[in-house]
Amino acid sequence: MSRMNLEGSTAVITGAASGIGRALAQTLAARRCNLALADVNAQGLAETAGMIKSNAVRVSTHVIDLVDRDAIAALPNDVAARHGGADILINNAGVAIGGTFDRVAEHDFDWLMEINFFAVVRLTRAFLPQLAASADAQLVFLSSLFGLVAPPGQTAYCASKFAVRGFANSLRHELKDQGSTIGVTVVHPGGVATNIAESARQAAGTTLEEREEALERSRRFLKKPPERAAGIIADGIERREERVLVGGDARFMALIERLAPVSYWKILQPLVRRS
Repeated sequence: MSRMNLEGSTAVITGAASGIGRALAQTLAARRCNLALADVNAQGLAETAGMIKSNAVRVSTHVIDLVDRDAIAALPNDVAARHGGADILINNAGVAIGGTFDRVAEHDFDWLMEINFFAVVRLTRAFLPQLAASADAQLVFLSSLFGLVAPPGQTAYCASKFAVRGFANSLRHELKDQGSTIGVTVVHPGGVATNIAESARQAAGTTLEEREEALERSRRFLKKPPERAAGIIADGIERREERVLVGGDARFMALIERLAPVSYWKILQPLVRRS
């Protein structure tokens, strides 16, 4: 596929009220890409839109709860009414749960999968007709470093991010077999400084001390500025890269997993503890 021209395109970004989604909105706007910003947080969406001070792009905001199937089904029509259609869908929104599998309640596990995976599938299905009608379209899926390696205490999150990775890669092969010009990019960010740890649900019985320890570990790990991550992702979209690793930690752990696909955690765990 040829290099994608972001200027004049329209990108739908979920999870645009903060973190990587907000940074992507600013980065793409600087490259003259029109934006349809979606999130459950209306105030955060308004703040993101207010940060994009450019007459060169159209920006719309769409307040949506991604567990609402009807709202997802209606979103493409809303985007078409404001922009004429979408050329890029960036499935960025995500949530987390702290705690081991035996302590995570079933309804919390299901809630995470609804947002991190099933909403991604539904949004992709909903926007495929618009993307197919575009002369220059790209599907972008935010997996994670934890879609490459699976540490303990992250069963729900890893399940969702490995599922996103598998879904996206299989869909890419299907689209190629069908002769589609829609590209598919899977992004694996490492430790990016977002508020996902602060907003994570906690497993039953989590003490305040355990919560504070988990937040401190997250602060040490989540260090890369979202703006730097967004620049790497935007470059990957323009180049139509099939996989984008964001950060040295993602590249390193991807390499270790490739070299030791079964025993990688024996290698990584001591390094993680020391860091």
